[in-house]
Amino acid sequence: MKDFRIRKQPMRAASYIMICSLMFCLSVTGQENKAPITLEYCIETALQKNLDLKSAHLKTSTSRVNYRQSRLNLLPGANANYNLGVTNGRSIDPYTNSYLDQRLTFSNAGLQINAVVFNGFRLLNTIRQNRYQLKASEMEVREAQQNLVLDVTLGYLQILNNRELLKQARTRMQTTRKQLDRLGSLYREGSGNPADYTDMQGQLALDQATAIQADNAYKGAVLNLYQLMNTEHIPHTDFAGVEPADTMSRYTLSADDVLADALANLAAFKAKELRLDAARNGVKVARADYIPQISVFGELNTNYSSAARFFNETGTAIEETGDFVTVDGQHYPVLREETLRAEEAIRYEDQFNNNLSSAIGISVSVPVFNGFRARNNVALEKIKAEESRVDLENTRLQLTRSIEQAYIDMQSAFDRYHILTAQVTAYEESFRVNEVRFTNGVSNIVEYITSKNNMDNARIAQANAKYEYLLRVRVLEYYRGL
Repeated sequence: MKDFRIRKQPMRAASYIMICSLMFCLSVTGQENKAPITLEYCIETALQKNLDLKSAHLKTSTSRVNYRQSRLNLLPGANANYNLGVTNGRSIDPYTNSYLDQRLTFSNAGLQINAVVFNGFRLLNTIRQNRYQLKASEMEVREAQQNLVLDVTLGYLQILNNRELLKQARTRMQTTRKQLDRLGSLYREGSGNPADYTDMQGQLALDQATAIQADNAYKGAVLNLYQLMNTEHIPHTDFAGVEPADTMSRYTLSADDVLADALANLAAFKAKELRLDAARNGVKVARADYIPQISVFGELNTNYSSAARFFNETGTAIEETGDFVTVDGQHYPVLREETLRAEEAIRYEDQFNNNLSSAIGISVSVPVFNGFRARNNVALEKIKAEESRVDLENTRLQLTRSIEQAYIDMQSAFDRYHILTAQVTAYEESFRVNEVRFTNGVSNIVEYITSKNNMDNARIAQANAKYEYLLRVRVLEYYRGL
């Protein structure tokens, strides 16, 4: 047994090491093969977790409750009351309405029902107003969703733009470092120009600073996107790309087409229209204060008193009245027969049944004078309606201006991209020639650095134009309500 344990332990250790190694390899492979984050994933996550969007949903829930309550206000109102108490001293007996000077236990209960028959269509107009407000709130949720999708899309494109600029900055730095290494070798051998070597060192420092700035801009764009998604930053993540530059085509719709779609579909504009409809119904609600209100009512009441008594007959008795008659000079007392009664308390439930009373009727409330409250309320609601109309017109005007500006920017970015693409091609060829000439000692470092900077700056401008075009297209699609 001892030898068996000695031989078994190395086998267990080897198995444990093999399993751990396999798990580590799978973990590393999983990290290396991790799929990049797509724009669709970012949008879906933001729609689920963004706090501003959740706040918009809560406002819609409030509007839905208000609308439901305004409909329920059409139902009759019913109220019940019950009380029980004790009085000491002089008080009114609720059973007999007479004064008592004793300890008294009392109780009463009632049920009242009231229904509005007519109140100047206040209830119906309130329902319409709350329905428009609910629809406006739902449109505002769609507006918040559209805004969030646009913000996430623009943030995603900004990440891709900054990533491409970072890649170019690193490539630029690597190219400079290779030339610096070559010049360093020549310098150490004594055949190179020391000024070229130090100039290249300065160019490398500039490229390194540019790369640091590009890396910082990229990380800032990633952080902004994760804030929109309301999720923690995931390190070492990659982002899927969008349309490559060679498939970019000119936007086919006109600015007028985009504006027509926006006025018909954009949630922000339709929400303003619904708010105006709600404000107009608010004026109708306020005008109901001028009109009499007609209601019907019904009541059922009962009460109890501890002083209430029954008097039950227990027999009869002959008693003298105190009067007398005289017959032949003889006085005879006058007698009468008295009914004997025994006092008995009335039970609580019996009094509630016996004391029931009911009433039904109709009531009319006519507004005669209320300190001009009705007139001022109508005036205030008219002002609100006018404010909503002005807000709608202002939204239309701003929407028109924004679409026209976005369309102009989109066309400009598209034209600049194709011009800069040709420029990049020319500068790349120029740099290729100058790099060969500089490597062979035909040209100087000034020509090399100038050519290199021209190519790098053209690439940066091309990338910016590309993503600006994609961004403007997304903005126009947002205005169309897509």
